[in-house]
Amino acid sequence: MTNFDSELLRKISMDPKVNRREFLRTTIAAGLTMSAATSLWSGSVAASTPQRGGTLVQAMEGSSATSSLDPITYTNTYDANMGYQYAQRLLGNDPATGDYTFELATAIDSTDGGTTWVLKLREGVTFHNGKTMTSADVVYSLNRHRGEDSKSGAAGSLTAITEIKASGKYEITIVLDSVNADLPFIITDYHLLIQPEGSTDDGMGTGGYVMKEYRPGEVTLFERNPNYWGDGCYFEAVENLAINDATARTTSLMTGKSHLITRVDPKTAGLMKKNPKIEVENTSGRAHYVFLMQTQMAPFDNYDLRMAMKLAIDREEIVKTVLRGYGSVGNDIPINAAYPYFDSGIEQRKYDPEEAAFHYKKSGHSGNVEFHVSNAAFSGAEDAAVLYQQQAARAGITIDVKREPADGYWDNVWMKKPFCASYWSGRPTQDQMYSVAYKGDAAWNDTQFQNDKFDSLLLSARGELDGAKRKAIYSEMGMILRDQGGLICPMFNDFIDARASNLAGYIRDPLGAVSNGFAPMRCWFEA
Repeated sequence: MTNFDSELLRKISMDPKVNRREFLRTTIAAGLTMSAATSLWSGSVAASTPQRGGTLVQAMEGSSATSSLDPITYTNTYDANMGYQYAQRLLGNDPATGDYTFELATAIDSTDGGTTWVLKLREGVTFHNGKTMTSADVVYSLNRHRGEDSKSGAAGSLTAITEIKASGKYEITIVLDSVNADLPFIITDYHLLIQPEGSTDDGMGTGGYVMKEYRPGEVTLFERNPNYWGDGCYFEAVENLAINDATARTTSLMTGKSHLITRVDPKTAGLMKKNPKIEVENTSGRAHYVFLMQTQMAPFDNYDLRMAMKLAIDREEIVKTVLRGYGSVGNDIPINAAYPYFDSGIEQRKYDPEEAAFHYKKSGHSGNVEFHVSNAAFSGAEDAAVLYQQQAARAGITIDVKREPADGYWDNVWMKKPFCASYWSGRPTQDQMYSVAYKGDAAWNDTQFQNDKFDSLLLSARGELDGAKRKAIYSEMGMILRDQGGLICPMFNDFIDARASNLAGYIRDPLGAVSNGFAPMRCWFEA
């Protein structure tokens, strides 16, 4: 076999989802002898044995000078990654199956069909300040994200909860206003980190790393927690660099100043793959890039103007030019085939300049349409905006592309300007995605979408246990959002990370970049 084939087989053997029997069967069928296949497996297992030591340096986008340690404020990859290093949730997500896993909870059960849930908590876990975690800390941490005035990104998913109470020193009970079988997935939200009672923004948690320094918009430093209860966390220290510029992140990896970076520009990913010291890791899943029109803000409170803008974009051309194979075409719905109740029968919206011109004229709008954009929103966002500008011109629509500084984009543009570029990493379930971003009272309703029928259907879907009926409800919701909402979803993007080749243990996780924020806990340096 060629060296390339051997290297590919080595990577397959290191996949935690591939066992020895499956590997040997595959390699022997490909032409290897039993002894050669066994040798390759044994060598790969030895190479993949975790080794402790070193400092992991990550370069990520998102942080700014106004960022905070309070999990309520987290909005981006940098924040979520940082939060997972020092703190934990009750439940997590399995990157292979998509099912929930146990972190600070050890069991979860509902005895009444889905309105009351009881969670057993892990005993003997201590916070970094030495305090033992109990149910009081958990109740406090979850309740911080609830209430009408909550600004938490998780607030929209928690509205069905009527009570969270301690039912024992190491047990909590969550009561819902109606049946919701997705409750376990709801509490996997990255905002719902467990903190000591009374804590807000002190970086205190139960995680595998202890925060030593935090400079918003610059760097966060961690050291390994010697009292960590769990597995992994092989590095002695972790350094998170806040680098919002994609070129600067790439340079940091190429020059050895970092070991792992997020959001590799698709234009440079191919070149990076040719570097033997670098591995490009692209993962498809629920992530999507979006153009957001705020439906309650002029001029996009006009249905015909919104429809004109949706018909004036050539999604196929933008995906081909901007993503370069690292993604797929969107359909103005934040749901794709990665979700269990995806409806492939919803007609794909096509580029139609004539129909766009019809709706634009009907809207009565005159003058330019301002579109605010920065590559801070996503790699290639500015190129996508220029393409969109050219496409819309064929419908007689003049888009004025306003390039915004990367620093401060999330504070000054997102959810403030009437029309801007952004991104979503997706959520484990349709209920979460819709609840967090499109339910009328959601804190992160970044299109200001208000539709009573949509909200009513969302509640109905939560209590519908028949899969076919639930899929039909979500399909109807998708059509309402697609036709009435302010979302333009041109594409579903791959997460494109890049790592130093000696950084082992990386797992491609469809829920987020840099192994969904868990690279510092999962990875290690090979000797």
